[in-house]
Amino acid sequence: MAQLVIYALQVGGGTLAISAMPGRNGDYSADLKTIADWKPGLVISMTTEVEMIQDGARHFGTDIQGRASRWAHLPIEDFNAPQREVQAKWPAVSASARQALSGGGRVLIHCRGGCGRSGMAALRLMVESGENPAEALARLRVLRPCAVETDAQKEWAMQAKPAPGQQ
Repeated sequence: MAQLVIYALQVGGGTLAISAMPGRNGDYSADLKTIADWKPGLVISMTTEVEMIQDGARHFGTDIQGRASRWAHLPIEDFNAPQREVQAKWPAVSASARQALSGGGRVLIHCRGGCGRSGMAALRLMVESGENPAEALARLRVLRPCAVETDAQKEWAMQAKPAPGQQ
C-alpha cells in the first residue's frame, strides 16, 4: 500500500497542501495518522459522501476533528466545479482557511485523487490570497502537475478576486 503524500507549498504566510483522500490506497488509519501528524489547523474535504464511504473514510470528519483539526466538507462531483450549494459555503470556508494561513497555520485540502477538485480549491485560495492566477497555477502544477483537471475547475478558481487586504 502506498502512503498518503501531502503536497505542500507556502501561501499567505502559512502552508497550503493538497492530497488524495485518506483510505484511497487501502490504509485509512495510516493515512489519518499521516494527516494528524502534519497538524493541519483546517482540513477541507472536496469529496462526495459516496466517495468517502467507498474509500473507507465515512467518519473522516469526526476522526480528524478528534485530532485537533477543524473540518469543512464541500462535496463536489469528480471532474466538476462547485455547484450553487458549495459556492454559497465557499466564502466562509475560504475566510477560515486564509485566516489560518495568515497566522502561519496549515490548511490541507483533499479530493479523491488529490488533483482536480483539491487543486481547484487550492488555486482559488492562492488567488484570493493575492497571487496572480496564472503564476499561482504554474506554481501549483510544479508541485502537483495534475492539479486542476478541467476548464470549469480552472475558470472557477481563476475568476476569484483577492480578498480585501490580500493584494
